[in-house]
Amino acid sequence: MNVSLSKEGPVFSRLVYGCWRIHTDPKGAGTDRILEKIEVCIQSGIDTFDHADLYGEYENEERFGTALKIRPDIKEKIKIVTKAGIQLPGPNRHGITIKHYDTSANYLVHSAENSLRKLNVDKIDLLLIHRPDPLMDADEIAKAFSSLKESGKVLYFGVSNFTPFQFSLLQSRLDFPLVTNQVEFHPFHTDPLVNGVFDQAQELRIKPMIWSPTAGGRVFRPKREQETVLYNTLEDLAKKKDTSPDAVLFAWYLFHPANLVPVLGTNDPDRIRSAAKSVHLRLEKEEWFRILEAGTGKRVP
Repeated sequence: MNVSLSKEGPVFSRLVYGCWRIHTDPKGAGTDRILEKIEVCIQSGIDTFDHADLYGEYENEERFGTALKIRPDIKEKIKIVTKAGIQLPGPNRHGITIKHYDTSANYLVHSAENSLRKLNVDKIDLLLIHRPDPLMDADEIAKAFSSLKESGKVLYFGVSNFTPFQFSLLQSRLDFPLVTNQVEFHPFHTDPLVNGVFDQAQELRIKPMIWSPTAGGRVFRPKREQETVLYNTLEDLAKKKDTSPDAVLFAWYLFHPANLVPVLGTNDPDRIRSAAKSVHLRLEKEEWFRILEAGTGKRVP
């Protein structure tokens, strides 16, 4: 099952695989292991892969690209998302002494071109500004986006972690639409339901992407009381529907009328397969609110 992020595109799989943690896989970050997960995703109907220039100390894109060099046939089967704008100190960032943001036109174009080279692809399907820059010059970003679009290096553009006002500011400088706002959302963090992000998405008929849908794994490794309440709720619903808690959780995202697009972060192929079953699972409205209440610990006002 696929979804178009906007009226113009792009068309992505209903779930996206996130490559943030591929370097922390307990079974290794070698090419064979990465290819195994790519194949599992494709077999599970997931053809879209979410990157950022800085993931894995600025090395995960290259790890993924090395896998594509070995299996170039995969390139025609997948879509690539990546992000830029964060400057993070580390062994691969000489001269950077403090974490900061750079959304200048020169940096964004340079980062996108680096991502193309590292990923070993000839185009990026979607480029996102990774986080709002307090020194953001919307004209500078628009300049970079327009240049990358005209060159064919990037097909579509969006943002991540933007407020509706920040989104509208950048959109006002572009003559083509931003197609998504990728934000954190899970039952323990429900701000986008009330801060205007999902409302704006419906207004503009764009699909928000969702990062950290399992709250960094806390949903399935409960330690605190509220986490246990949510996990037990998901397990109970899974038993009633003869499915997995993973599938129930991701069905909760897919139920929302803004047509959310969750980004999976697991390194476990079986969890990928399990989550993918959510596209065939339909919750009832009361079940959706039951999960909301279990996550927030609050009754609906």
